[in-house]
Amino acid sequence: MSSLKLTLGILAAGLMLSGCMQGTTYEATNTTAFKPRDKELLSKIRYTNVPVAEPFRRAIVEYHRKEAPGSILVDSDNHYLYYVLDGGKAIRYGITVGEEAMAWSGIAKIGSMTEWPAWHPTKGEIERLGVPSFVAPGPDNPMGSRAMYLYSGGKDTLFRIHGTNQPEYIGASISSGCIRMTNEDAIDLYNRVKIGTVVVVLEPHHGDSPFNSQMALQGGSGSIFQ
Repeated sequence: MSSLKLTLGILAAGLMLSGCMQGTTYEATNTTAFKPRDKELLSKIRYTNVPVAEPFRRAIVEYHRKEAPGSILVDSDNHYLYYVLDGGKAIRYGITVGEEAMAWSGIAKIGSMTEWPAWHPTKGEIERLGVPSFVAPGPDNPMGSRAMYLYSGGKDTLFRIHGTNQPEYIGASISSGCIRMTNEDAIDLYNRVKIGTVVVVLEPHHGDSPFNSQMALQGGSGSIFQ
């Protein structure tokens, strides 16, 4: 009997998750929103533009938390960034995040935004990664097509949401602590946000993605803003 109960429990959980996934609508990149400079620089990339795995493709999904429309939530545990929409929906993007020791969490705001930014590595990054002190903007720059700089208490946290020239790592955690998106997704998000947009970055082991969490299966109502 216990085996039957276990089997039924697994089936029930699967049905609940599949019910959530029915609300997922994948979005193709709208290249008509690209500026001439975007098209020019993206045509010159030398990295392999690896397709993002399906679970991390940009999608419109159901959103069960209480952050306000127009805000951003970063779920580092599950490698997702959500841009909250009206009507219990959100745009979900797959991201690369830093390893736990290099991560930042808390509530911030976008304090600055740049198209095709230059990269000014910190002293720690120069020592750790062996990179130069300045990298010019362009398709080979690790900052990618867009950068949104996170500020807390009026000060730069030194963490950013930005593009990447390593799309193969979307859905993974690597050494740098910043939040990376494909260059195409970074352009899409950049066009939706503004200076002052609230960004909530969940602490490690506190991820509650609507598609990979106990909270979601229980009807999820928790929020950092409560």
